[in-house]
Amino acid sequence: MQDINKTLYRYLGLNIAYYRKVKNMSQSQLDEIINISRTHMSRIETAECAVSLDVVFDICRALEIEPKQIFDFRS
Repeated sequence: MQDINKTLYRYLGLNIAYYRKVKNMSQSQLDEIINISRTHMSRIETAECAVSLDVVFDICRALEIEPKQIFDFRS
């Protein structure tokens, strides 16, 4: 992940965590649905790693939200 994008990944992770909590879903429940490890899910939410669009789209489907919602960053 490029440093210039770090803030955007942080906002993405915050939105994922927000919508996950709105659904009363734990990281473990979400990672099981989309078939990634809980550690990877945690690292996505805390912007410790880059994430593919495929995984983002899987997360959106699991959370029953549109991709545009997850990219609606509030600063």
